[in-house]
Amino acid sequence: MQFTSFGFLLFAAAVLLLYYLIPKRGQWILLLAASYFFYIWAGVEYLFFILLTTVTTYAAANLMGSRLAKQDAYLAAHKGELSREERKGYKAQVKKGNRVWMVLCLAVNFAVLAVCKGLIIDPFRTMFQESGLSFLTVGLPMGISFYMFQSMGYVVDVYRGTAKAEKNFFRLALFVSFFPQLIQGPISKFGQVAPTLYQPHDFDGKQVSFGLQRMLWGYFKKMVIADRIAVAVVALKGDEFTGVGFALLGLFYAAQIYGDFTGGIDITIGLAQALGIQLPENFIRPFFSKNIAEYWRRWHRTLGEWMKDYIFYPISVSAPMLKLSKSAKQKLGNFGRRLPVYIASIATWFVTGIWHGLTPNFVVWGMLNCFFIVLSEELTPLYEKFHGRFHLKEKAWYGAFEMLRMFVLMNFIRACDLFPNVGDYFGRVGSLFTTFNFSILWDGTMMNLGLTALDYGILLAGVVLIFSVSLVQEKKGSVRELLWSKPAAVRYILLFALFLVVLLMGSYGIGYNASNFIYNQF
Repeated sequence: MQFTSFGFLLFAAAVLLLYYLIPKRGQWILLLAASYFFYIWAGVEYLFFILLTTVTTYAAANLMGSRLAKQDAYLAAHKGELSREERKGYKAQVKKGNRVWMVLCLAVNFAVLAVCKGLIIDPFRTMFQESGLSFLTVGLPMGISFYMFQSMGYVVDVYRGTAKAEKNFFRLALFVSFFPQLIQGPISKFGQVAPTLYQPHDFDGKQVSFGLQRMLWGYFKKMVIADRIAVAVVALKGDEFTGVGFALLGLFYAAQIYGDFTGGIDITIGLAQALGIQLPENFIRPFFSKNIAEYWRRWHRTLGEWMKDYIFYPISVSAPMLKLSKSAKQKLGNFGRRLPVYIASIATWFVTGIWHGLTPNFVVWGMLNCFFIVLSEELTPLYEKFHGRFHLKEKAWYGAFEMLRMFVLMNFIRACDLFPNVGDYFGRVGSLFTTFNFSILWDGTMMNLGLTALDYGILLAGVVLIFSVSLVQEKKGSVRELLWSKPAAVRYILLFALFLVVLLMGSYGIGYNASNFIYNQF
């Protein structure tokens, strides 16, 4: 049941209507039932996976929570009897036992995730199909990367003591399975979403309206932009498109994945808002970034924060890394002091790469991001001297240049997604410096990519509209709040016009079923 299917629209409308009609104490139960209906609709064969994650998460968290509660009770009862060292030793013993449960839960779940991702790629898929075990290659369970990372983050937080173990199994099951998040996140922390996920909600016309408006904006980005340009992205992957053709591929893919991913997130967060539930933002206008590090603070923020909290920080501040930092500083100076940070960055980006897929191109994609971030960090003193000498930061045009530079760089890195054969990718990148076939821009080639002149016009107008709205958000804040301050007639005319654009200019066809969201595969 894709977000862009008519079935989903009917399903979401029914859930929204029932949500505000039933007694408020039953609202979260309705969401749990709706979430499991949604998941089973995607394939009952996948039910085992989400139940396994839910059961192991619940068991590990409550075992750790119970041990922590007993620890607190014991220490309180023997407050005057235990020395400081005895208290410290007792806590260390409890923490050691909890670490066993945490590691066991993480190992089981990440092993399942690795197997699921491994069985959808060759040679493993072919091997199992030929050996009569094709039932093992049913496909990647819907949302498994998202709900598993979200659940494992919760387990780690309970271990660290920054989150309380949820004792109600069904409430935890809702946190794991909340259906708007299943397709492509965002990856929420328990403390972020729990306050609004379980509490009763009265009907709030403004919040419901804002949620539906955001959903409509998401459908515009997905159906008018992403699904329309997808055919050209497929065409430009052809072997004949090198040089300028590859540059066009990077440009078109940027529009596709931005419209696809942010459109889906808008639908998710909008529907949750209409239900009174607050989810974390996953994008903050990433194409306004001036460097790659800033870009990753704006793009897929919840994944980046997960990697930072559970991969980067634990490695960079671990005892071995602190020891390495001290010894390396004596031999390599400031670079040696930063060496543990760079090692942690490599590990973080490696994990980020394989989270996206177990094919070499995603590992290379992660390492390219890591390389340019580390390189930029190392060159920071040089940048500062350069800017201090020429005062370019004070020039308005220089900010635009920095954004364009970042955009072009990310286009080339992002294109690695599209080439499982890494050699093909680097061959295309090399062609940028050897093949200057600018003639494809005017010799009719552009009209053979599956797009008509009307399609190009709609895409150009759509991109201009998205950029304009993003610019207003960057400078003035929420566009929906600005619209809310306008007369109702103006607001509804604009929203109805956007609805007509989606209805009339969305990518449809005979037997229409919108393209799967790109991040479904992750």
